[in-house]
Amino acid sequence: MTGRPLRRVARVVLLDPDDRILLLHGHEPGDPADDWWFTPGGGLEGDETRERAALRELREETGITEVELGPVLWRRVCSFPFAGRRWDQDEWYYLARTSQTATAAEGLTELERRSVAGARWWTCRELTEAHETVYPTRLAELFRRLLDEGPPDRPEILDTEIA
Repeated sequence: MTGRPLRRVARVVLLDPDDRILLLHGHEPGDPADDWWFTPGGGLEGDETRERAALRELREETGITEVELGPVLWRRVCSFPFAGRRWDQDEWYYLARTSQTATAAEGLTELERRSVAGARWWTCRELTEAHETVYPTRLAELFRRLLDEGPPDRPEILDTEIA
């Protein structure tokens, strides 16, 4: 990538009691037609642990606080343009479960308020059949494997994605 330090990110693969996954609907600020779906999460603040960042970001982006945080499922490095700059990230994806399915994004940053259009619970089948852009790009396949086999013994390293 660019040699810039990687932004440390914690993401959450949040499942409800029906094994649906929660995804956020995002878009480029100022261009709602340039859109995609992604897991809740974001960058670490200060000396925050990834686990604390995952729970904080989930609370801020969804309002969901009743969460059982599980293991790290996947790790990936990615680089993408967003909001006029390039983001280089080291992302860790945590499994989490909740029975709290109502969402309320009350803690969004100014940039998130301009670029997050909502949230939706997806079944594995819906995600597999979706024609929308979803990140990480193999999420439907990874989600199916998670439901079929359970969490991996150690985090799976996903291919680097550069957009």
